[in-house]
Amino acid sequence: MSHRPISIWVAILLAGAAALPAQSPTQTMTVRGRVEIIGEGGKGKARHGTILGTVVWLTPIPGAGGEATAATPSLPSSAPANLRLVQKNKSFEPHILVVPAGTMVEFPNRDPFFHNVFSLFEGKRFDLGLYEAGTSRMVRFDRPGISYIFCNIHPEMSAVVITLATPLYAISNKDGQLNLAGVPYGRYMLHVWSEGMGPENAQPLTREITLAEGASSLGVIKVPEATGQRMAHKNKYGRDYEEPIPNNSVYREQR
Repeated sequence: MSHRPISIWVAILLAGAAALPAQSPTQTMTVRGRVEIIGEGGKGKARHGTILGTVVWLTPIPGAGGEATAATPSLPSSAPANLRLVQKNKSFEPHILVVPAGTMVEFPNRDPFFHNVFSLFEGKRFDLGLYEAGTSRMVRFDRPGISYIFCNIHPEMSAVVITLATPLYAISNKDGQLNLAGVPYGRYMLHVWSEGMGPENAQPLTREITLAEGASSLGVIKVPEATGQRMAHKNKYGRDYEEPIPNNSVYREQR
């Protein structure tokens, strides 16, 4: 699968996000939005139905003059426990994982054969090497970024870990709805990542918004459609994947 440049693919329509008079930074709201998928080149009709995960998050912008300043809630004092990207049936479960910066994520192999999990894109770079059925590896995602996760043996396997320094985020549901609860009034940078952007466009789309009384909607967020094989990519050496060798122990079921 090939991906077009973000400037061609992605369009965002934000409603009710213009600067408004200052509000108390202690006041909070639930922010809502809706994701729509656009076709090739951004010219296709918006598609409804099941929509692959889109992640949005907010980071505060210091106020200036009479504008409100966002007072972002603190991240948890300790990272959540038992976060895992499980390798099973030649796939990662879950496909999209959002974690606070500093989180340890486990990569257990529950398939009856070897895997080699790696990430060489923006975000956390690592190579876990070959490890067999029933074993596991750990990775600390220590800084904000988007990590595209693959297996060096099975090209169909892919996952995304989005590491954030803010607790204000949401993942769209299958109907494209987004809800962020407990958002303080203020000015924010809105970040948007979607499946259709692909690893070559690792940086999320961003735009400044102001949230206040009467302006709690993100409106319609239009993102590119993910077409073809999920996140086509090279192996960890930057080469095309080779066809599996049937008698190679890496590909055989382990008993």
